[in-house]
Amino acid sequence: MKKKRGSGGAQEGFARILANTGWLLGGKGVGAVLSLAYLAIVTRTLGVADYGRFALVLSAAQVIRTLVSFDSWQIVVRYGQPHLAAGNGDALNRVLRFCILIDLASALVGGVVAGGIVLLFGGLLELAPGMGLQAWLFCIVMMVTIRSSPTGVLRLLDRFDSAAIAETMVPVGRMIGAALALAFLPTITGFLISWAAAELLCAATYWGLALRIGRGRIGHWRAGRTLDARRENPGIVGFLTATNLQTTLSSMGQQVAVLIVGLFVGPVGAGLYRLANQLAQSLTKISTLLSRSIFVELTRTHASQGAEALRTLFVRTNRLAMIAGAVIIALILSIGHPLLGLIAGKAFLPAYPLLLLLGISACIDLVGVSYRPLLMATDRSGLSLRLTFVSTALLLGMQAALLPIYGTIGAAVANIIASVAGFLMMGLASRRAVRGRIVTADMPDMKDLA
Repeated sequence: MKKKRGSGGAQEGFARILANTGWLLGGKGVGAVLSLAYLAIVTRTLGVADYGRFALVLSAAQVIRTLVSFDSWQIVVRYGQPHLAAGNGDALNRVLRFCILIDLASALVGGVVAGGIVLLFGGLLELAPGMGLQAWLFCIVMMVTIRSSPTGVLRLLDRFDSAAIAETMVPVGRMIGAALALAFLPTITGFLISWAAAELLCAATYWGLALRIGRGRIGHWRAGRTLDARRENPGIVGFLTATNLQTTLSSMGQQVAVLIVGLFVGPVGAGLYRLANQLAQSLTKISTLLSRSIFVELTRTHASQGAEALRTLFVRTNRLAMIAGAVIIALILSIGHPLLGLIAGKAFLPAYPLLLLLGISACIDLVGVSYRPLLMATDRSGLSLRLTFVSTALLLGMQAALLPIYGTIGAAVANIIASVAGFLMMGLASRRAVRGRIVTADMPDMKDLA
């Protein structure tokens, strides 16, 4: 029986998506188990007030990191793939050095922003005397341990297993650090040192593995000028900007949504909404992991397998996402209510309708998980950014319109509306991108006709 054109490459790519997502899930599973242990140590040692201050420092550092950092791993994968396939390690090295330069610039900007926040808002954070300097130094560590570039190297070389090992260094480091802090320095300072050391351990592991695995394939570190990467890879700056803005819009949109809920319905409603949103996002965490694996394989297929293989792989990933979304909805319907009571207690059971609605919204996003990677892999990052902006603006606008009338239920419905709109827009754009590639591939070469 004749095999359909492109099906072999698509089948191999789909198998790699499953395997790579499995590695990512394994690393996250280890982290989830260890996090229960070290969070118990921290909360019981510090108490409510000091743990709140500790959490504020962590949250501030994470928000700053999200705002200033770039998903440079996507650049390494997207623009490194053709150089890797062509055996041009030096050009790949220049792409990598360009991404490292971007990460260092992000760290510098983040350090300045963190210093300004500590100076201007340290009183609002209720930091103890002397804690301002410690908070700033912790933020500096968070900035300099941005590890997106080595992550890109490992994903480019299809070593998700090594990336999973490196990622587990954060929970492992925190667990060891929490135990040491409990024994020798059971204060906010002790735990901040432990968390900072875990970030350093993770970054060192990422770079060690990336350099060892990439030896002989990522070229020479003195080959050409770093900024030559801009000339050799047309569109790299636009792609860089689009990935950063999309990440910022997606993450900050959810945070602003919680603030809008709090503004309209008060802290109790905001607390219920936040808890339901966190549980819904946790149940659909697989969408984030799938997205990373899918982007790598779509980029590889687009660069080397052709348009038909790209279409086949895209269809298969869509089917996988639909099955995963249906399973998660079934889980929310069957165990969502008792799970909510078990985790948070009876006082939070009124959040179940919110959990159901926000879970549906998250599952819609999961079903469309391959759309954004497809647009990014086929040089449509600007279009993807515009659609993300529209769906984020729709989310915030619908919340502002529905909250005064329906309360937190209205806010949850706004999430569903925004998710459906984003799904339809991204889906239409993705299918047009696939059809466009197939038409282009089937067109005869004008040189051959001459």
